[in-house]
Parts: sequence; structure tokens; C-alpha cells
Amino acid sequence: MTRPPFPAPEVADIAEVSAQLGRPARDVLGIAARTAGGAPTVVATAPRLSDGTPFPTLYYLSHPLATAAISALEADGLMRELNERLADEPELRAGYQAAHEAYLADRDSIEAVPQLSGISAGGMPSRVKCLHALAAHSLAAGPGVNPIGDLALELAKWSPSDDAPPQRD
Repeated sequence: MTRPPFPAPEVADIAEVSAQLGRPARDVLGIAARTAGGAPTVVATAPRLSDGTPFPTLYYLSHPLATAAISALEADGLMRELNERLADEPELRAGYQAAHEAYLADRDSIEAVPQLSGISAGGMPSRVKCLHALAAHSLAAGPGVNPIGDLALELAKWSPSDDAPPQRD
């Protein structure tokens, strides 16, 4: 778990994340979460990209096995179920609101971008829109910060502890 400020990523990290994404990684501030073997799992991306574009997604899930596991949950309809739970469970809703505020605080500690004011990621605080962003937040911030991200990670058929050490040249 790494939260702002992030140590600058190593050249090898950027290369590995680029390979994970299948495209050049851009505007990576640091690696916010890694597998037990050290592979990047979540990248922290600048709130304003180098071309000036506001970018709300501070925590971005990059590990292909994690991404696939979360995609499977989305395909199975978990977001609908979690939206129903948000509507029915005041404690879950309050925890999700707190996660939204924590996300904003993390991003604003790097750079406050006026166009992003009050906008976090993944549908927070009122709905579940992207489990990838919510799981990334949970992995970066640690258990107990984002209850929806935590639930997705519990249900995922992937764990950061299952990963083998990264292969480096």
C-alpha cells in the first residue's frame, strides 16, 4: 500500500506497466500497490495529464490477472447487486461516502484540479460504476478504506498474494 506522496516509479516499473496495459503507460506518479512478488498492480496517475487533460482516476488497476478477475465480476452483474446494497444498507453507504472523501483527499494532495472538484472514481459516492477503479483504490489505500472495493477483491478469483515474482531481464 502506497498513498501520496508516491516514490517516483523506476524505469523497469514503467516498462512493466506498459507491458501489462499493452500500451505506453503515461503520467504515472508511482506504483500504489504491488503483488506479493513485487509486480505492479495499481498505478497512481497524475490528476492532470501532461497534455493538460484532467484525469480523475488516481488509482488505476494495471495487473492483467486482477483486471480479468474484476471484469468477470462485472460481467456476472455484481455492480447491480452492489448498487442495490448501497440503497438498502446505510452503513455501507456511509463507508462508501468516506471512501469517496479519502479518494478526493489523496488526489487533491497531489494537485487540486478545479474541473475534477468533487469527482472521484468508480461511481463514488452514490453508485457503483467501475469495480476496477474501486478495487484499485482498495489495493492502494488498504483494507477498510473502500468497502465496495474490498467486497470486489474478496469475491475476485485473484489475490495479490498469489502472484509469482515479476520476471525481469
